[in-house]
Amino acid sequence: MSDPTMPALQAHDLDGLRRFLAIRSHTEALAAPLSAEDQTVQSMADTSPTKWHLAHTTWFFETFVLRPHAGGYEVFDPAYEYLFNSYYEAVGPRHPRPQRGLITRPGIDEVMAYRRHVTDAMTAFLSVGNASNAGDIVELGLQHEQQHQELILMDIKHALSLNPIKPAYRAPSGRTGEARALAWREFEPGLVEVGHDGRGFAFDNEGPRHRTWLDAFALALRPVNCSEFLGFIEDGGYRRPEFWLSAGWDCVGQRGWQAPLYWEPHDGTWMIYTLSGLEPLDPMRPVCHVSAFEAAAFAKWAGKRLPREAEWEVGAPMLDGLGEVWEWTASPYVAYPGYREPPGAIGEYNGKFMANQMVLRGGCAVTPRGHVRPTYRNFFPPDARWMFGGIRLAEDLQ
Repeated sequence: MSDPTMPALQAHDLDGLRRFLAIRSHTEALAAPLSAEDQTVQSMADTSPTKWHLAHTTWFFETFVLRPHAGGYEVFDPAYEYLFNSYYEAVGPRHPRPQRGLITRPGIDEVMAYRRHVTDAMTAFLSVGNASNAGDIVELGLQHEQQHQELILMDIKHALSLNPIKPAYRAPSGRTGEARALAWREFEPGLVEVGHDGRGFAFDNEGPRHRTWLDAFALALRPVNCSEFLGFIEDGGYRRPEFWLSAGWDCVGQRGWQAPLYWEPHDGTWMIYTLSGLEPLDPMRPVCHVSAFEAAAFAKWAGKRLPREAEWEVGAPMLDGLGEVWEWTASPYVAYPGYREPPGAIGEYNGKFMANQMVLRGGCAVTPRGHVRPTYRNFFPPDARWMFGGIRLAEDLQ
């Protein structure tokens, strides 16, 4: 959460109100190119329909800001407390996550009416003097909505990729990768400080700041590109168990992995499904949509390893390609020394997931820019591929 010394969003802060409205509008702009059918579909248990994201981010402000802090607020529909709760056990029961795509009603029009109702109430709330006592939770709500903006694009990409006609969400960007040799930055051994320093917003899992020892290591200055990963494929990387963790090798066999998610062979060449539809593989772009198992297997094949998250954070200011793909680390997602979950339901935001997940760092092409910072700790299970996960290599130095 934000540090107590950080100024909360104040009632008289017109810039803060404009930011609130801009973030809410941007979420709706992301959904605008999608049909009602697009927004209702759920392609697997790990994803959510766009319509659900629109409603859940609204539920957050209604549940944690308006209901406890805005006197006289009228709940839009009591049934939404059950339908659009994500995982907050302290708030009450919720609709099962794998069945969110079955919520055909309320429809898009009703969900948008819900958004307008809550946005109007929040606008009024933020425009009066007593709004400052909820500034921290409002800020968390805004950061939370931006996280869901990224999830909207991750999830709809997966859904559209399963459509045989391979529809595009948006026009091609025309962006191509740069041909850069793989260079390295070396770091001396030493005691370092990592974690958020309390200045500006941070999620609770980014702190507390603490010291840790690092032996000498080196980091690649850019992420692994598609051409390099193609070399792994062509060398039989998905057929050679010596490169794989046991659980990863099980995934290869059980799920038939032969390449990163969204890679498709066509007439002897590789095509990749993107948010702009099916495109030829760009060998210089960072490889994307690989699991932690694939990242670790590639690193072992290359004679390297994945960075530990403290190494990545120390090296981040000197690295290239940050914010292109989320970069898997070798670190499990666990609490920092001295970490304490915030009290109440908000304590369920990050801490309860600190098991069986791996840390990713850096951000990706669809990450809100304010979330691309060295201390941000993203986390997913090691077999996850639909998020924009990529690879940066590390190695030990003598």
